[in-house]
Amino acid sequence: MDLLRRGRPRVVITGMGAETALGPVKQLWENLLAGRSGIRNIETIDTEHISVKIAAEVRDFDPSKYVDAKEARRMGRASQLAVSAAHQALEDAGLDVETVESQSDRVGVVVGTTLGSHELSTGATFDFRTYWRKPNPLAMVNSLPNMPAHYISKVLRALGPLTTPSTACAAGTQSIGEASELIRAGRADYVVTGGVEAILQDYTIAGFTAMTALATEYNDEPDKASRPFDKNRSGFVIGEGAAIVIIESLANALRRGARIYAEILGHASSSDGYHVAALDPTASGATRSMKWAIEDARINPEKIAYINAHGTSTPTNDVMETTAIKRAIGEHAYNTWVSSTKSMLGHAFGASGAIEAIVTALSLFTQKVHPTINYETPDPECDLDYVPNTARDAHGLDIALTNSFGLGGQNATLVMGRV
Repeated sequence: MDLLRRGRPRVVITGMGAETALGPVKQLWENLLAGRSGIRNIETIDTEHISVKIAAEVRDFDPSKYVDAKEARRMGRASQLAVSAAHQALEDAGLDVETVESQSDRVGVVVGTTLGSHELSTGATFDFRTYWRKPNPLAMVNSLPNMPAHYISKVLRALGPLTTPSTACAAGTQSIGEASELIRAGRADYVVTGGVEAILQDYTIAGFTAMTALATEYNDEPDKASRPFDKNRSGFVIGEGAAIVIIESLANALRRGARIYAEILGHASSSDGYHVAALDPTASGATRSMKWAIEDARINPEKIAYINAHGTSTPTNDVMETTAIKRAIGEHAYNTWVSSTKSMLGHAFGASGAIEAIVTALSLFTQKVHPTINYETPDPECDLDYVPNTARDAHGLDIALTNSFGLGGQNATLVMGRV
């Protein structure tokens, strides 16, 4: 087996961990294949004063499983979720903290997020201004976007390169792509990488409602709310969660007999340079991201058999992404399966891309593709095969692609292959 690609180490995924509305990785994958939605009525915050009362929230989460209870109380929810997912990924990779510590400066951490534990700073600000309480110095520090990556580094004793891409909804995907470069360049032997988001707050929901971005009419049928590519889609559903993968060189993985889920063949990012929130209707930025990732992978676009779409369920995104796919891979787009994980998990912003990277890797590993649920009425502007409502066997699936497009015109794409 060739251990190099274009003269550089081949990069593979050997461990996965997640905290999602559909459970950790094994349960998540089973639920996705079954077409079960994790979108439900919100339980973790008061929704009496907001109109949208549904989300894909992580329930029954116990941060003390992996973190000392006292330290867990100081951490924000995003950091708690990220550390839990990182521990799961490390165990899944057949590694442990002692192994990481023994080669600590060769283990990197690249974990993206949009806002980190934003609830800590907003809560502390409210208390200070309302009650004139003495400021909580730890609240401000622990709300910083780089804190999930910091805590993973601290708890796992991973003392190599440490980075926090904060590229909105593209953060998880871009993090994994940039982490792969650390392996390619020989700057790390392992990288703990992925994304996390925990911004399920009343002001977040109210803000996106005011932007008319959310599905607002499904409080009584939450599992029907996210409808990517369906003609009657009306907006996205907010989610939360964390997803972390362990990546290393193929040579290292084979040497230690690790299970290999998939290879990271290529990645890219691009900018729309168009609008702070609106999508570029020409789809030029998204198209460039896909084309550049395919070029980085050095593959023929017609080898792509599956695309895990950004697929937010907003009227504009789904048309734009469909256009980008067709421009990036041409007529082959009509022979490619496309499905949206967000149909069941909503939009977890910086975590979504990392969750979807895990899903894409599992599609290659298990040779199955999960469905896009709630697809009932075709949209003439969205005319690809979106794997409606029922999972597909995907024997022979060798190459897949996953997209993430974020606020501020941030685009990121990963191309993966079966090893």
